[in-house]
Amino acid sequence: MMESLDQISDFLRQFWGLWLMLLFLGIVWWAYRPRNKGRFQDDAMIPFRDDETGEETKDDGRSS
Repeated sequence: MMESLDQISDFLRQFWGLWLMLLFLGIVWWAYRPRNKGRFQDDAMIPFRDDETGEETKDDGRSS
């Protein structure tokens, strides 16, 4: 049993670079899908939303 686990482990270790490359490419594909563009644009505006509401903030960043 341990011998077969060692063989599987050795086999998977040989392809760690391939696994990481596939993971990276999957993340890039997900990030650049046109379907996500609107969501990411909305998320990019999060830091500016407080300015749009007209709320004043104190020096420590809390709303008054």
